[in-house]
Amino acid sequence: MTLVHLTADGPVRTITLDDAERRNALSWPLLDELKAAIEAVAVDPDARALVVTGAGKAFCAGADLADLFGDLDRPVEAMRDHLMKVYGSFLGLRDVAIPTVAAVQGPAVGAGLNIALACDVIVAGPRAGFGPTFSQIGLHPGGGCTWMLTQRIGAANTTAALYAGEIIDADTALRLGIAQEINDDPAVRAAAMAAAWSTREPKLMADIKTSVRIATTTDAKKSLDFEALAQAESMANEQFRTFVARFQTP
Repeated sequence: MTLVHLTADGPVRTITLDDAERRNALSWPLLDELKAAIEAVAVDPDARALVVTGAGKAFCAGADLADLFGDLDRPVEAMRDHLMKVYGSFLGLRDVAIPTVAAVQGPAVGAGLNIALACDVIVAGPRAGFGPTFSQIGLHPGGGCTWMLTQRIGAANTTAALYAGEIIDADTALRLGIAQEINDDPAVRAAAMAAAWSTREPKLMADIKTSVRIATTTDAKKSLDFEALAQAESMANEQFRTFVARFQTP
């Protein structure tokens, strides 16, 4: 049984978690397939944008704890190394150079939330729910949740969300900045966004992604240095030259 589907529509790639009966809960087989799909997209020279979504009513219900965590009595250091392997199965999404968008039609809980957060942009459906629910089950947040959520909504909002451990509805997610849009059909909207992005100059889009990351993790000087270099390089691309030519006197 295939648990993760990787499909292509022109330059747009779509990764679909497909274990709907289990609300796309993350088992080792699913994570192995997800990691392979992410790696395939990362080396695909024809891929220009990526949509990540889930089959059925849920985006992803989070980790299958018994399957992924295994023996809970292992030494802390051994468990930490094991958890890093779990995280590595999906955090490769952050390293994909092309634009990425998560289409979240239903619950995205725990590690499922992390998969959505690992994408550049999130489109939520009206019934989407974003669940940093770790504290409710006595578990510290993991999988990059603290860092990625803080990047999106700031330290105070992240602290409040992680303390509460409650499901954040779509409207609140939009207000906080977890989601960037709400749409009745998030998969269709995400595909349209990805299709539009895929028409842009590939290096330009990759550099925008890098520029935003630099801006959120370092000082203004380093951000400006990269912007100046990337903008100078972009002036050589055909799309920009064609645009400039429209304003040149014949």
